This record gives sequence, C-alpha cells and structure tokens, in this order.
Amino acid sequence: MSTKTMIVIPARLASSRLSEKLLLRADGKSVLQHTYEAAKRASVADQIIVAADDPRIVKEVDGFGGEARLTDVNCQSGTDRIAEIALLHDDVDIFVNVQGDEPEIDPTAIDAVAELLQQRPDADIATAACPIDSISALEDPGCVKIVMGDGQRAIYFSRSVVPHVRDGGAETLLGAEPTIFWHHLGLYAYRRDFLLWFATQPPGKLEQVEKLEQLRAIEAGKQIVVASVPPAARGIDTLEDFREFRDRVEGA
Repeated sequence: MSTKTMIVIPARLASSRLSEKLLLRADGKSVLQHTYEAAKRASVADQIIVAADDPRIVKEVDGFGGEARLTDVNCQSGTDRIAEIALLHDDVDIFVNVQGDEPEIDPTAIDAVAELLQQRPDADIATAACPIDSISALEDPGCVKIVMGDGQRAIYFSRSVVPHVRDGGAETLLGAEPTIFWHHLGLYAYRRDFLLWFATQPPGKLEQVEKLEQLRAIEAGKQIVVASVPPAARGIDTLEDFREFRDRVEGA
C-alpha cells in the first residue's frame, strides 16, 4: 500500500523580528511563493497546503495558484497548525513541515526527511541535520544541536554545546568521523497519529527550559530519526536576511 504524503507550510503573518516578512517580494514573487515553489520541486509530496493564520496569506497563495487553508489564529506553533490540517485529512499518512520563511530550501532535503520516515515504521518523526564545522556555530545558542545515537536516532536537542567535551578541546572534534556535533535543521516529517497526539499535550519540562518543542516528543518517549543533509541556506529572520536573499535571486 502506498504512503500518501502532504507538505504543509505553516504561514504566520505576524513576526516579531520582521513584520509580514512572508509577503515581502523579491524578483516579483513573495517570500512565501518562493518557498512554495521550492517545496513543489520535491518529488515525495502528493499535495502542498499553506496553513495560514490571516486572510492576506490566503489571498497571496490564491494569487500564485497555490492551495491555502485558514487555521486558528491562536495556534501556538507551526506544528499545531499542521495538526489542524491533519485533522481534516485522514487519508494522508505523513505530513512534512516546511517553514514559510525558507525560500531557498533544498527540495532533496524534503525528500530525504519524508523518505526516511517512510522507511522507518518504528519512528514517529523524521527531521534533518548537518555536521557543525565551526566553533562559532557550535557555541551559538541559535544553532540547535542534536545528540545522535545509533540508527540515526535523536537522543536530545539543545541550544548548548552537546555532547559536552569533558577534557576540553571541542574544536578538535569538529570534522570527526563519525560526526560528533550535529546542527538541527527545522524540517520535519510527522505521522498523522503523532500530530494528533502532539496537539493535545501540554509543553514538557525540558521543552519549557530549552524552548524547543521537539523535546516534548523526546520526553514522552517518541522516536525521532534524523536524515543527514547538506547545510541549509539561511531562512528569512531579519531585514538583512531578506535583502541578501533578494540580491541573490535578482542577481544584484
């Protein structure tokens, strides 16, 4: 029996760091349209839906010929928005979360995450990571780290340097084989039943400390597997990020 997969792009209009960034335009297209078109180049999905929190997002998606659905403005996270879509689609097995502010996302990374979950019936979630190759990234709290176990399993996620190198000299382990330090990329594939479970659960203790919602799943004993992918292009968080992206796509 074939596995039906849907890409969902949670799209929230408000942003504390860059207001209405998804509607900013580069090369005649909004950031959201660039993301949608990149996701569409993935081969694994049967359908793509934008899970919007504002009618202006729906209007934008309709304007470029995509499919959007208005979700509850009070959703606490993109995962909750995807769970709302999952409730409406009991024929879909796997939902892939592609952030709306990732206009340069690699379609092959989307495929890798979805295919890994398809291949691992023991797993609830698949996500993506790449090796960390610099001390500055390793020490950056904005670079979320994954501690990896056997079988591509995620053991823990943290904003701190993990695993801790007791004898010092973490820089000597950069580039080690097998990889020690992994950078977590915010790309997920979920099974439908996991999403419906997640949406009913309160934040976990570790999640509240680290401000990382995937720890809710870890605390509850859910299985997360990790696909190794190339480093990702930077998402759009600030006006500088957007200007750099615009310059790249417009050839400035």
